[in-house]
Amino acid sequence: MSRFLTVRAFARTAVFLAAGLASLADLHQANAKEANAKEDRETIVRNDRERVLATGYWIYNDLDAAYEQARQSGKPILVVLRCLPCEECVKLDDDLVEGDPELKRLLDQYVRVRVVGTNGLDLNVFQYDTDQSFAVFMLNADKTVYGRFGTRSHRTEWLGDVSLEGMAAALRGSLKLHEAYPANRESLAGKTGDPLEFVSPEKYPTLTDRPDHLDYAGQVAKSCIHCHQIGEARRDYYWQKGESIPEEVLHPYPHPKSIGLVLDARYPARVKSVAEGSAAAKAGFQVGDDLLSIHSQPLVSMADVQWALNQVPASGAEVEIQTKRGDQARTLTLSLPEGWRRWDDSSWRVSSWMMRRIAGGGMRLLPLDESERQELHLRSPMALRVANVGKYGLHATAHKAGVRVDDILIEYDGKSDLTREADIFDHVNEQHRPGDRISMKFLRDGRVRTVEIPIQK
Repeated sequence: MSRFLTVRAFARTAVFLAAGLASLADLHQANAKEANAKEDRETIVRNDRERVLATGYWIYNDLDAAYEQARQSGKPILVVLRCLPCEECVKLDDDLVEGDPELKRLLDQYVRVRVVGTNGLDLNVFQYDTDQSFAVFMLNADKTVYGRFGTRSHRTEWLGDVSLEGMAAALRGSLKLHEAYPANRESLAGKTGDPLEFVSPEKYPTLTDRPDHLDYAGQVAKSCIHCHQIGEARRDYYWQKGESIPEEVLHPYPHPKSIGLVLDARYPARVKSVAEGSAAAKAGFQVGDDLLSIHSQPLVSMADVQWALNQVPASGAEVEIQTKRGDQARTLTLSLPEGWRRWDDSSWRVSSWMMRRIAGGGMRLLPLDESERQELHLRSPMALRVANVGKYGLHATAHKAGVRVDDILIEYDGKSDLTREADIFDHVNEQHRPGDRISMKFLRDGRVRTVEIPIQK
C-alpha cells in the first residue's frame, strides 16, 4: 500500500477493512456517522490538549520547556505547528505518524513539541508558509533551524506534496545536520530569515485583540491565532497604511511547480518531472536529479526548497542549486526574471479571502475550461466564473451590486487580459487604493451586464 498521506479517511479505511466491512456503503455510512458527531471547536481544542498531555510523548505549547530539555539532553527539537480543528487540511494524521515504526524511531531522537496556536510565537525564528495547517521545524536548542517539512499546493490537496517517507527523510536529514553542528553553522545561517514587521503575531494591528497565549481559562478557541491569520495580518498591515502589499508578501512561498519542477514527495528533493519550456528546464534539470542545496543551504524536504525560493526577491535573481545526478555532483543556475513569483497561483490560499474582499467585493472566481469557453463562444481571454459570492459584511458588496453565482466575468476595470483571480489581485494592488471604484462586465444568459463596486479596506 502506498504510504502517501491523505486525510483521516485513510486511517479510517484501514480500520474498517480490518473489521471486515463488506462494502463501500458501510464505509460511507460510518463516515457519515462521524461527520454528524463532530465536536465544536472549543471541545476539539480542549480534548486535544488533554489527550496529548495524557500520553506524555509531546511537550504541549511550551517552547521554552523544549529549549531547556534540548539543552540538557543534547537532542535536536522537533516543533509541529498544527492548527485545530482544520480537519479538511490535515496532512499527517497523528495515528498514522506515531504508528509508523520508522517514524517513531526517528521521533524518539528529538525533543518533541506540539504547538496548536501561534499566539506569542517568535516570528524571527518560526518563519514558514502560514497558509499551511501543518508545518514542522527541526532545530537546535540555540534556535538554529535545520529544516522544515510540510507543503501543499492547494487548499485541500497535498497528495503529491507530502508522504510518510518524505517526513522520515526530513527527520533523518536534520539528525545528520545536528550531528555535524556547529561545524556547519555557516551553511545553516540562511535558514533563518530577516525579521518580519513584528516579532509575534499578536503585535500586528489586526491581531492586537488576541492574547500572547491560548486562554484555557476562558474561550480558548476564540483566543487562538491561526496560522493563516498571520499572512492576512501582514498583507493588511501594508494595505491599511495605503501602501501596495509587497509582492513577496502577496505571493509567498512559491511552490517548485511554479518554476517547472515536480518533486517526488518520498525524497528530500528529487526531481520527478520537469515542465517543458520552464525555468527549470532551461536551467538543465532532469528527472532523477537530487537537489542538495540552494545557495549553500542544505535541503531536507520540499518545504526547504520553498523556503529557499521564498528568499529570492520578486525582482528576480540567478539562483545556484547544487545537485547530484547519479554519482556526479553539479551546480545548476536557475534564472528567475522580474515578476517570477506571479507564476505561482496564490488564489488557493486561505489568506486570499482578504483580497477577495478588497478587489472583488466577496466574489470567488474560477477560470472556465476550454470546453466551457467553446460552448459559450467566448473570444475574450478573460473568462472567470463566479463560484461563490459572499452575503455578509464587506464580503457582500458584489452580491448587493447584483453579482450572482455562475456569472462569467469577462472584463475587470477595463481589462480583459486578467485570466486568473490572482491577476485581479495583482492589478488592484498595483493600481488602486481603498475608495476607488471599478466596473466589471459579466456574461449572464447570453447578455452582458455591467456592475460597479468600490475597492475596499
